[in-house]
Order: sequence, then C-alpha cells, then structure tokens
Amino acid sequence: MFAMTALTHTTKPEFYAELCRQLNALLSHETDPIANAANMSALLFHAMPDVNWAGFYFLQTETELVLGPFQGKPACVRIAIGRGVCGTAAERGASVLVDDVQAFSDHIACDADSRSELVVPLIRAGGVFGVLDIDSPVAGRFDADDQAGVEALAAIYIAGSDWSE
Repeated sequence: MFAMTALTHTTKPEFYAELCRQLNALLSHETDPIANAANMSALLFHAMPDVNWAGFYFLQTETELVLGPFQGKPACVRIAIGRGVCGTAAERGASVLVDDVQAFSDHIACDADSRSELVVPLIRAGGVFGVLDIDSPVAGRFDADDQAGVEALAAIYIAGSDWSE
C-alpha cells in the first residue's frame, strides 16, 4: 500500500525529484489511466503548497476538452480547444504558465480564488490527448522549476498508464 510521506526539500528541483519518486511508487501497480489520474490529482493537491486545484481535462473530440479526475472546488466541465489556459495549452501542444490569470485575456474563471495557473499538455503518439491543470490562489506561484517538475510528473503519468482500448 502506498503511503504519502512528507516532502522535505531545500530546492524546488529536489521537491519535484521526491514527488516524482512518490508518484512512481503510487502508480507502480496500476495501469488504469483514470485511476492513475485520480490518485495523481490527490497527490499533487496535498503535496504541493499553495495549490487550490489540481486535475485533468481529456480530449473528448477534436475541439473539446472534458473534465477528468481532480481535487479542489467543482470545475468547468467542457473547455473548447484554444479557449482559456487549458484550451491554449492543448492547442499549442506546449505548457502554459500564467503568473496572473486576470491578465490572461481568455482566462476561464472556474474558481474565482485562482490567481495563477500552470497547464501541461499530455502528449502520446505525437498528439495531445489532454492536459494536467494546476491552479493557485497566489499570483506568481509557478515558475520554470515548477513547469519542469510538473512536466516530469506528467511524463510519469503517461508512461505508467495503459492506453490500449
């Protein structure tokens, strides 16, 4: 059985290295992508400081993301590709880091308490199939170290899940 341990670190890279170790342990005996997304959302929500939402949106059609497992307040269910931070990350196929969501011209306010956001696209076989979205009530909460760390976590999720249908 997985037991989450307190993350003691001195730098963000060390924090994310330990969080990657914990995620690998958490996903080591499960390959179901939904179960893994649910557990990963819980791990991120409880381990990362100053986070008020952590979860997934999955590509439902070529033009729409649909809410997947998450932790936090109820969220927007459907997001068009190209809209908001999540839809922009999916459209670009690249991570989007927003210091102040109020300054992001097309931000979709699912939680009025969110001030900054980091969205990492989930890419498999050369195509985006979803995004990992993390919100914070603190403006400027995320930086390049967070982006690199969350991208590494997303890679673990993708590699550890069985995508056969």
